Amino acid sequence: MKSQSTMICCLMLFLTTECSQYRTKIHIKDGDKHQHPEEKPKTGRIQEKCHGPCITSSNCSQPCAEHFRGEIGFTCNQNKWQKSTETCTSLSVEMLFQDLNSASRLSVAAPSILDFRAPEPRESVAQGIRRSCPRDYACIVDVVKSAEATSGNIAFIVELLKNISTDLSDNVTQEKMKSYSEVANHILDTAAISNWAFIPDRKASSDLLQSVNSFARQLHLRSASENIVDEPFIQTKGFHISHNTAEESFRFSGNMNNTAEGILGMVEIPQHELWKLPANASQAITIAFPTLGAVLKEDHLPNASLPRPVNGLVLSVILPDRLQQIFLTFEKINKSRSARAQCVGWHSSKRRWDEKACEKTLDIKNRVKCRCNYTNAVMSFSILMSPISIDDKILDYITCVGLSVSILSLVLCLLIEATVWSRVVVTEISYMRHVCIVNIAVSLLTANVWFIISSNFSKKAQGHNWCIAITFFSHFFYLSLFFWMLFKALLIIYGILVVFHRMMKSRMMAIGFVIGYGFPLIIAGTTVAITMPEKGYMRHDACWLNWDNTKALLAFAIPALVIVAVNLLVVLVVAVNTQRPFIGSSKSQDVAIIRRISKNVAILTPLLGLTWGFGVATLIKGNFLIFHIIFAMLNAFQGFFILLFGTIMDHKIRDALRMKMSSLKGPTRVAENASLSPTNGSKLMHR
Repeated sequence: MKSQSTMICCLMLFLTTECSQYRTKIHIKDGDKHQHPEEKPKTGRIQEKCHGPCITSSNCSQPCAEHFRGEIGFTCNQNKWQKSTETCTSLSVEMLFQDLNSASRLSVAAPSILDFRAPEPRESVAQGIRRSCPRDYACIVDVVKSAEATSGNIAFIVELLKNISTDLSDNVTQEKMKSYSEVANHILDTAAISNWAFIPDRKASSDLLQSVNSFARQLHLRSASENIVDEPFIQTKGFHISHNTAEESFRFSGNMNNTAEGILGMVEIPQHELWKLPANASQAITIAFPTLGAVLKEDHLPNASLPRPVNGLVLSVILPDRLQQIFLTFEKINKSRSARAQCVGWHSSKRRWDEKACEKTLDIKNRVKCRCNYTNAVMSFSILMSPISIDDKILDYITCVGLSVSILSLVLCLLIEATVWSRVVVTEISYMRHVCIVNIAVSLLTANVWFIISSNFSKKAQGHNWCIAITFFSHFFYLSLFFWMLFKALLIIYGILVVFHRMMKSRMMAIGFVIGYGFPLIIAGTTVAITMPEKGYMRHDACWLNWDNTKALLAFAIPALVIVAVNLLVVLVVAVNTQRPFIGSSKSQDVAIIRRISKNVAILTPLLGLTWGFGVATLIKGNFLIFHIIFAMLNAFQGFFILLFGTIMDHKIRDALRMKMSSLKGPTRVAENASLSPTNGSKLMHR
């Protein structure tokens, strides 16, 4: 059975996502000091602070230090100037080819590459490399590696690699790939990662990924299996494959913190995919990026990094077009119990993570296995951290025991109601009260059963259509539970406010069933109709409403929250109405009032669903496990509380049960007395 977080947090609405981001400290070469990227660096690069008052959201800029071109931008935040952008660069096209006789001609185009606007740099870079080092591109490596990885230099190098992959990828050899990767490795070093945050162009990181993939696609392998690039922050491997090849796997170990410890990753091409290949050999190339995930930005999130951090290597694959499915295994960077994972693929044209590209097949503490669909648009994959979910054995135990007890309690509740029905529904109000209790019990019982089915249902093994049905009925009956609790609250208000006029029972029944089942049916049906065309009705890893793509979960969350809020107001009205003044009020009368109010609140809390409101406490970041335990117990045992407060504590039901038991015992005693009478005894003796 799924964890408590899947059961209740998923059912309720608690949709918050931990948007924590990687915070890699800046390495300052001329000292051992470190500071966060949003702080103003203490090197000589910034001459002085911006002049003038610091007004929130205002901006200013400073020129870069000597030998650097560009400027540093600052934004006023909380009365402090904080660094926001940087274009300081020491690199130029002229520097790359300063030993060439044509340097003077190339230098004309040098300023253009800094602005990334004119087309001349592409022609100049391609021309310079063809004249200087056409065999292996090694002439640019030392110049690039000697330059400090400032934000401006990073942007320059990304544009340089982009130009090379566009204009010089007609005959990519392993030597060229090694030089190309050495340049990329320089700006992917952990010491440079924090400077990516200040690059004005948000597309720089996705441009780098796409450029490397595009360049590697043109690589020609010499042997059947080889390690092509083995840099600390970019690794490339290649294989020759055909339909006779056994299942292939590529293993990587990525360095995350300049230490000996690495993060593992593996790409597997399954046998059934290799059978699609022709007899002649094709090639497969895979690339691993240990640090790129920390800076890869999505276009639809302005001024922000990932909604959830990447929690493993970024693995790119370049395969023959006939291959469509691969398996990837990622070791988690964050191995905490709450670090749930989501498998994703990077969509190159949309520049964002595509959750539909992959499905998770395994998620344990240390690693995650994904099944992903490979296309020309999606060839890079990784895992994102899912929203924080408390996963503890005690919560699983509470869920299992609570659901079992609730189901048994609800069945017993319905049996008792059926037994005493004719004796307790003597008035219209009592009749509607018990109609509400019965339908609340039926809705919760059915919803719990559907939840158990969904928890043990394999979406991949048993079919997509079945999962749609499970999601729909779970959604419908949980909504019915809340709407019947709303109708019960409305009946309470009706009983308090309307004294002299009573509505007809048939009309009240019609209103009750419209509210209790009509509204949920409309909401659930509309949700399916709107989200199914986009294939965003269900989650990818469970038979429940989707949140990440279409926000379908709001179709449950909003009605549930509104009903809980309305029912809370009803309980407050009941509490105020219970506190009636007494003439000559005494201490004993005050105690009786408090006792009566407490009893009413205790009875109405589970019957009106107020226990679901305690889930707000589970949203608080860094809260204690006790809040999750309380929330789990209150809602997993809701069926038991309905039996206790809605049925057993009702004195009319208890009286009806006693009368029923007495009537059952009556005939038995009469029969016993008749058999023991003297007349019957003498007849038996004569016989």
